[in-house]
Amino acid sequence: MFMHNKRLQYTVRVSEPNPRLACMIMEQFGGADGELAAAMRYFTQGLGEDDPGRKDMLLDIATEELSHLEVVGSIVTMLNKGLKAQLAEGQMKEAELYKIVGASGTSAKESILFGGAPALCDSAGVPWTAAYVDSRGEPTVDLRSNIAAEARAKIVYERLINITDDPGIKDALAFLMTREVAHQKSFEKALYAIENNFPTGKLPGIAKYASMYVNTSQGDGDTSGPWNSGEEWDRVDDLEQVMPVDGGDGTAMVKLSTADKKMASKMATRTQSDATSDPMTGADLGAGPGAGRTKNGDMGGADTIQDAAAMGEAASRKR
Repeated sequence: MFMHNKRLQYTVRVSEPNPRLACMIMEQFGGADGELAAAMRYFTQGLGEDDPGRKDMLLDIATEELSHLEVVGSIVTMLNKGLKAQLAEGQMKEAELYKIVGASGTSAKESILFGGAPALCDSAGVPWTAAYVDSRGEPTVDLRSNIAAEARAKIVYERLINITDDPGIKDALAFLMTREVAHQKSFEKALYAIENNFPTGKLPGIAKYASMYVNTSQGDGDTSGPWNSGEEWDRVDDLEQVMPVDGGDGTAMVKLSTADKKMASKMATRTQSDATSDPMTGADLGAGPGAGRTKNGDMGGADTIQDAAAMGEAASRKR
């Protein structure tokens, strides 16, 4: 059961309205790395968790994330006070109201429909979606995802701090950013409290593939490091050594019933290409300058993109 405390977890002090900044901060209200997504991610994980320690931690952090949502929403509300009042009372001239809506950086939907109040949208007006919650119901997977989510949220808060000179907002955002650090530490501790937490899940990896590094991007820029070289890795630079890695012939196959095999053969025969034919096609019939070699002859082309633009302009004038 939840009970709401009317005091914010961190006091919001905003120097003056700033709808454009409010729009940017909406990213942490209804965005993919925002507080609502975090709260829902940890709340649903907590409900499904069997371990009492992790369950308690997840529900603690989920509830705190809801309090952070309240802080972010309060910042957005204070920053939009002027816009909301003008839209509601209509004291300004029509042109000035249009200017306010456009200058805020928000969509007309946010300004007109929501009246400048925080909505479950990100900074671009995209509605919040449960697809932001990427839980898998496996602690070693979800805790790693949570660690990454807290890291992403911290970076977003850093960027928001860098675009405002309002000291009160900087303080509140710095608090929220630092709580992401604390949560990441908790998730790391919980992950490493699980013995044999890597690889994730129950099934072990296949030994001969688990230490293989395949250098599939070769050429200038090839770099060696602990991620692809050393005693922990069997590095493969000659791809012919491992293609295919299972020792088979590398073709896809399936066992079909007699009836399915007969139908597959009929379909292959019906759709087979005739490699000896060279029919006249629509590309031949409609070929013009730049089509290259066709049955109508060599139609040529441009040497540069500038030449192509000039040819196109000339063709337009002819039409």
